[in-house]
Amino acid sequence: MKKIAITTLALVMASAFAVPSFAQTYRSESRENRQENRIYRGAVTGKLTPQELRNIARQQNRIDRAQNRAARDGVITPRERREIERRQNNASRNIYRKNNNRRTMY
Repeated sequence: MKKIAITTLALVMASAFAVPSFAQTYRSESRENRQENRIYRGAVTGKLTPQELRNIARQQNRIDRAQNRAARDGVITPRERREIERRQNNASRNIYRKNNNRRTMY
């Protein structure tokens, strides 16, 4: 038991040092995960048509590329962060509209 606790503590300590490089994009990544959950729920319930799913997936891929481009140099500037958040705001609005536009797969 003591060995497991020490190993777990060592892993937690090691991960604490690995996190700062990704800490700058954590908020946008977690937001993107929540948006993807909303997309998944819309697809499962049939609220999103295949065309709407393709458009939303394409938009999410563009956001991913923007995040990767911004983090490429290791620092996300305030301007880059605003651009990513603007894209995510547009995507969130788009997901809401597509989920509630009364078009269904069935």
